[in-house]
Amino acid sequence: MPQYMLLIYTPADARPSPEEMQAEMPKWGEYTEALRSSGAMSAGDALHGTETATTVRVRDGETVVSDGPFAETKEVLGGYYVIDVRDLDEALKWAAKIPSAPRGSVEVRPVMVFDEQGRPVSEAGARA
Repeated sequence: MPQYMLLIYTPADARPSPEEMQAEMPKWGEYTEALRSSGAMSAGDALHGTETATTVRVRDGETVVSDGPFAETKEVLGGYYVIDVRDLDEALKWAAKIPSAPRGSVEVRPVMVFDEQGRPVSEAGARA
């Protein structure tokens, strides 16, 4: 089955309060358990805030390391899931169930699979 990555974005300037996060956490647990129970769950984790990020750039052979994300943005990547599902339509259904989707966005991307020679072996992402 193809794999899809669900990239979870939330508004950079509208973080939920600790109380709101505490109230939302059971929804995340239920969502993750539903993915596991369905057999679709491959991986997933939350990410620390952008203030903990380090960006690496290599230009003209020189490595430059800087604190923070690459660019200022209106939404920040807060976490991800990797799921194994039949097709893009099923991935989109799972993405719509993510607890933060009503206040943020979820980017759905097919994961590329390569053979031993480094050649792509599937064209995931096409609607069935």
